[in-house]
Amino acid sequence: MTTKKRLLLVEDEEHLRNVISLNLDLEGYNVTMAASGEEAISLFGKHTYDFVLLDVMLPEIDGYAVCQHIRLKDQTVPIMFLSARSSTEERKKGLKLGADDYLAKPFDLEELLLRVKRLLYRNNRGEETDVPNEVTIGSATVNFNQFSLRNNETGEQRELTQKEVLFLKLMLTKANQAVNRNEILEVVWGSENLPSTRTVDNFIVQFRKDFEPDPKNPKYFKSIHGVGYRLVWEPGNPTS
Repeated sequence: MTTKKRLLLVEDEEHLRNVISLNLDLEGYNVTMAASGEEAISLFGKHTYDFVLLDVMLPEIDGYAVCQHIRLKDQTVPIMFLSARSSTEERKKGLKLGADDYLAKPFDLEELLLRVKRLLYRNNRGEETDVPNEVTIGSATVNFNQFSLRNNETGEQRELTQKEVLFLKLMLTKANQAVNRNEILEVVWGSENLPSTRTVDNFIVQFRKDFEPDPKNPKYFKSIHGVGYRLVWEPGNPTS
């Protein structure tokens, strides 16, 4: 017996959510519905899905932040945006964040179902993640599979929390770019009641202790006044 594919449908408009869910159900999919970005992140953290259908304009946490959060945890699950924002710039933004497809509203239901089927069953999903399994920044090396951080000078190791791993992956995927504190909170903390931006600052303090030869004069985790932080890092030349 073939196991039904599990789909996560994230759409805040109840009528449209129910219509899409019904049609997906008739196609033989097992559909879980979420009405907000916060609910979607919570569900994705608790369950495994084969496909994510994601609206952009969601309450509190938008679809772009949800997509980023998912991609930090899972680089292969197909993600399709459904959005009334149909400009070329919006489409490019969604695809750059890791989505596999972007369908503008209003859309034809048959086309939606065909796109879902195509993405689910295509065989060329062997792309590599943008973040390698092991990364060296300054005086420390992180192994994401082992959730570990090793000081290369002393040999000491410590375990990383899931949030620390998500935070580091986010900063690495946006290396050399300014990352806003609020974006960090939405993507990393997501489904929780968002803490204050001071929480992000505390993370940076700890990572400066771990990675920076001189934490008071950071070379890698730099502050961007009034915005957030920037990680100075180049793949293949991590300690430059």
